[in-house]
Amino acid sequence: MNNVPTVSDTKRNFYARHTRPINSVYRRVVEELLVEMHLLSVNVDFRTDPIYYLGVVTSFDRFMEGYSPERDKESIFAALCGSVGGDAGEYRKVAEELTTFAKSKGKELIPMLCTPTPGTGGESLLVSLEAIAKNTRFKYTRLFAIGLYTLLEEADPELVQEEEGWNNALKQLSEALHLPLEKLQKDLELYGSNLKKMKQVLQVIEDTLQADKKKQQERALEKKSPVEKPAMETE
Repeated sequence: MNNVPTVSDTKRNFYARHTRPINSVYRRVVEELLVEMHLLSVNVDFRTDPIYYLGVVTSFDRFMEGYSPERDKESIFAALCGSVGGDAGEYRKVAEELTTFAKSKGKELIPMLCTPTPGTGGESLLVSLEAIAKNTRFKYTRLFAIGLYTLLEEADPELVQEEEGWNNALKQLSEALHLPLEKLQKDLELYGSNLKKMKQVLQVIEDTLQADKKKQQERALEKKSPVEKPAMETE
């Protein structure tokens, strides 16, 4: 008997956990992330790891920026993680530990990632990277790439803005961890491009809302101050 859940099963699980409607602007973001996490969860070669957790958290937080109502965001995130058998609290905890570690290491982070040596701090991360480097069947994912990007961004914000240094860093990491360099670069370029598009969409919506608000205020003022009719002339 095949007990592997289908995409439909996972979607039903998600909507059973989060029962409120999802803002239409963000619905596609949520469903695409849900499907991606589902497909990974049923892949025989896939294993979760700290960088993947960070990628999921970062992707969700950045693409869901500005979501309204704000109080629904954590419910949506909990449903995303729970629908594929994960725990949202664990994702958040691991992501926070990794970003704190990256900030503390700064420019030292890349050499540490390229030659992961457990016992030098950041144990869960370095143990995981050591295993990834030795795993010939490691399942590379877009969310892993986003997590890796976030680590480097937290450690050295200037690095991700400098093309030559950034490309060199990706090359070093791809060689050390046996990651597909070309795919890594393309995934991160697409990630940056999609973030810009999302911000542009949100800006258009904000501009439209402000314009509508201004019109409503102008109409309200017109109602309060009607134009006086000229007095009739007397003979």
